[in-house]
Amino acid sequence: MKIITRFAPSPTGYLHIGGVRTALFNWLFAKKHGGLFKLRIEDTDLKRSTTEAKKAIIDGLEWMDLKWDGDIIYQSERLERHREIVDILLEKGHAYKCYCSPEELEEMRAQAKAEKRAPRYNGKWRNLSSNLAPSDVNPVIRIKCPQTGSTILKDLVQGEINIKNTELDDFIIMRSDGTPTYMLSVVVDDYDMEVSHVIRGVDHLTNTIRQQQIYNAMEWDIPIYSHIPLIHGMDGSKLSKRHGALGINAYKEMGYLTESMLNYLLRLGWSHGDKEIFSRNEAKELFNLESIGKSSAKFDIDKLNSLNSMYINKIDNKDLSDYINKLYKKDSINLNDKQLKLIINGLNGIKARARTIIELKEMTSFYTAKTPIPLDKKSQKVLSSENIKLLINYSPFLEKLEEWTKNKIEENIKSYCNSININLGKLAQPLRAATTGKSVSPGLYEVMEVLGKEETLNRIQNINN
Repeated sequence: MKIITRFAPSPTGYLHIGGVRTALFNWLFAKKHGGLFKLRIEDTDLKRSTTEAKKAIIDGLEWMDLKWDGDIIYQSERLERHREIVDILLEKGHAYKCYCSPEELEEMRAQAKAEKRAPRYNGKWRNLSSNLAPSDVNPVIRIKCPQTGSTILKDLVQGEINIKNTELDDFIIMRSDGTPTYMLSVVVDDYDMEVSHVIRGVDHLTNTIRQQQIYNAMEWDIPIYSHIPLIHGMDGSKLSKRHGALGINAYKEMGYLTESMLNYLLRLGWSHGDKEIFSRNEAKELFNLESIGKSSAKFDIDKLNSLNSMYINKIDNKDLSDYINKLYKKDSINLNDKQLKLIINGLNGIKARARTIIELKEMTSFYTAKTPIPLDKKSQKVLSSENIKLLINYSPFLEKLEEWTKNKIEENIKSYCNSININLGKLAQPLRAATTGKSVSPGLYEVMEVLGKEETLNRIQNINN
């Protein structure tokens, strides 16, 4: 069997992380088996579909490096094909025109509610002649679902699902304005795209049971289904922005790395023993549908931060500086070679503390600052007139240092403190403030070594209090 999977988002909002995880699972399964991964944009809801949302979907998948095979398929361009299938179903007697008014449908729902039944269409026009049709009503088209027996779905994740056909109603496959519904379009598109495996959220389980009726009516082979669990917040409730769940492009803007997002989303609902860290190639090799759990996965932003920090620490300093440089360019700031070199040399003492590239940029900002450097509030407080005088008096002593290394800088500072009988912190605190403008930074001696003798002295002598 040729493996073909698809990702079929609706462009009515941002591409959320649940959708990206679905795309990832489809991509991994197809690539593991040498198959095809296709992208279909389900944009038939013309009122809610937007160009911005379509772009966000494409940009998000490209950032995650989930490359699709072939051209993007836009569902809105296939409406004639969908109508063609509706006509065939009508000709075969597997569908019929329904002329019920909104008032009649509301009456059916009210009666069902009063009788404590699920609100379903009662099949009024299932066997009525069109000769009885009112002239002032444009009909919808409904599929004729079987009224006896059961529909069985053998799902690779959820197991076997058995639904009595008496629980199904004759759902609409074409609206009164002649546009096909989601229920029909998905089936036709999956069939024409030769999709072998449908991997999607468990919230589509009911849709799948109903969509099988169209496959059966058309005598088409039904794809193999895998309904994956949804992603919830740490409190167990439906995932939302308050849990930190945003569109995938927002995570890019916040400084998360592609590979850490891929690794994190992979482990949301799927596992391979106790292994936590997966490269892209390992993920392709090890991924399988059988290891997807049935329980909802929980989105943990702290775990994502920890994972992203780990990936940051694995990246070479030069490559990290490229990420940082891009952020500066985005702000229309062009760093010179000296500034980039300072960042590269200073990253060792910083990157272990950063959770995102944005944080990394902020933490290294004092290396790119121009004299007089900006001071945070705590540094301004530390640099009192008394401490500025202390630094000015110390400056000539530091200037005499010939070997500019961490160890020699430390010796120089301690020697001066001993010579004027003050404790180390008395000088180190204002030194840190004067050289970084921050109350928190990497080790002072490392910072001074990276800045170099000339820049360090320049910053001390140009304190802006």
